[in-house]
Amino acid sequence: MTPEVLCIGETMVLVTPVVTEPLAEAELFRLEVGGAESTVALYMAERGHRTAWASRVGDDPLGRRILEKIAGHGVDTSWVRADPGAPTGVYFKDPAPEGTRVHYYRAGSAASRLSPDDLAALPMDASLVHLTGITPALSASCRALVEAALGRPGLVSFDVNYRPGLWPVGEAAPVLAELARRADIVLVGQDEAETLWGATTPEAVREILPGPDRLVIKDGAIGATEYHGAKVTFVPAPAVDVVEPVGAGDAFASGYLSGVLRGQAATESLALGHELAGRALGGTGDFVPLAVDSGGPVDPAAGRSYRG
Repeated sequence: MTPEVLCIGETMVLVTPVVTEPLAEAELFRLEVGGAESTVALYMAERGHRTAWASRVGDDPLGRRILEKIAGHGVDTSWVRADPGAPTGVYFKDPAPEGTRVHYYRAGSAASRLSPDDLAALPMDASLVHLTGITPALSASCRALVEAALGRPGLVSFDVNYRPGLWPVGEAAPVLAELARRADIVLVGQDEAETLWGATTPEAVREILPGPDRLVIKDGAIGATEYHGAKVTFVPAPAVDVVEPVGAGDAFASGYLSGVLRGQAATESLALGHELAGRALGGTGDFVPLAVDSGGPVDPAAGRSYRG
């Protein structure tokens, strides 16, 4: 069955100290799953959308762990290939008083071998295909895949998601701008836009990216602005207690995109983005499921969720 939402991109295994302490001092670790596109898929499935995630993982225990975890939350993983010739990517969280750092071990990963050839086997007729700016940073073939996916006739969303650790700003800025201009829906942080293109206001970002039908500029605790045609909508972000910022951008994208797919007004879509981002900010890990009173699993297709 064709999914309503197709998310394409790398997911890795995340290694985190059990106790919040620097990586060099930790003795016990837990394995989690993390990836921008699969995080969006998880939230979209939780919202009741028929969702698939497509990628490559290594034909190894870590790849199988990823598939089990993501499929367990109602996401269709049948379009993920297990690659026997390359490993699953891994990254480590390094908590520190001045902020958490992340160390990536993804060079040569299975997902970095994604290419336009993979698209032929994917359900590109989904109502929405979601991409991020992480994928084109992984390899030349991954960049070519994103370029090809942006050429499909249906709705494509693109979260800029600039990662300085993957490529320098001088290389990333023109590439991400060109890719974003070809998408129907673009999400970008105001801080990202300033780093990449020197754009310090939403208006300046719109001048750089006039093409997308919908452009959303996220400005952290201040709020988010949507440009849709000639209409501009701003919704302030509610105050939240921040435990960890990781995953909040993907959660926001999920809420906003869910609202758009269901035909909700801009104010409602942006507010839903803030709601999911607030939940992510209040938890740890890329995906923070909505707890239910019973504590047991429920059908994700019903638009409800369960304890992870």
